[in-house]
Amino acid sequence: MQTSNAVTHHTTNQPHHHSKQNGPHFRIAPKPAQAVGSAPPIIMSTSGLKKSYRKAQVTIPVLRDVDFSVSAGQITAIAGQSGSGKTTLLHLLATLDSPDQGEIHLHGKRIDNLPTQARDRLRNETLGMIFQFYHLLPELTTLENVLTPVMIGQSVMKYWKNWRVNLERAKTLLDLVGLSHRLEHKPRELSGGEMQRAAIARSLIRSPQLLLADEPTGNLDRQTGNEILDILRTLNEQENLTIVMVTHDLEIARQADRLVQLVEGRVEEAGTVAGSRQPDVVAKSE
Repeated sequence: MQTSNAVTHHTTNQPHHHSKQNGPHFRIAPKPAQAVGSAPPIIMSTSGLKKSYRKAQVTIPVLRDVDFSVSAGQITAIAGQSGSGKTTLLHLLATLDSPDQGEIHLHGKRIDNLPTQARDRLRNETLGMIFQFYHLLPELTTLENVLTPVMIGQSVMKYWKNWRVNLERAKTLLDLVGLSHRLEHKPRELSGGEMQRAAIARSLIRSPQLLLADEPTGNLDRQTGNEILDILRTLNEQENLTIVMVTHDLEIARQADRLVQLVEGRVEEAGTVAGSRQPDVVAKSE
């Protein structure tokens, strides 16, 4: 199943609640209804993942036989204390690194053994990523930063052919995350929360099927972090965006649909949330 993240033209006469400028109105494709009682399909799964690192002639195990799955259209939180292996796991899911053993499947197809070029294409076309420290290019404006994935991922001819469409999508995404007034500002002129909002918009410019977020609120105060979570929830609900979020903060993790607990590299506990966003399990680390 592929999630539809396309921004479509609004043909009604009702004003769009985000846009403050004249011109074409846009809306986000609505989240498709799921049959009552049916489980959402699995978009990504892992089996028997193991990962170790060598340091000073010593092998340090980080992940130990990790098995878990990600359901389409849901927010999955991977929670754990520092050193539990959660960021390593996210990097494996993003094909930024390879497991020592085990497999990772996306839509039923194995991705952990793809060659480098295929991995790069997968990350650029299918996966979106946001990081704790934003990774915005300091010399580019907010709008230009959001457009960088399409600048890198397309030929010059295709890039210019699709320039207007990409530009409108970038502006629409920045409007959605509340940065329509910051298009021409550079990262040094933005607050931490604004830089993370820009990073979220950038991660969505290619309409990814899956968004991977590494401590998206870890560098922010509680209020700003909650605002970022609200944006992620809106994207999940309105664009049917599947999100995997790594966090050390259990209060943040409790707001997900599914909670995966990593303890010393193992999936210790996992739970689902029904309506209240409170997990049906309690972490042993609490």
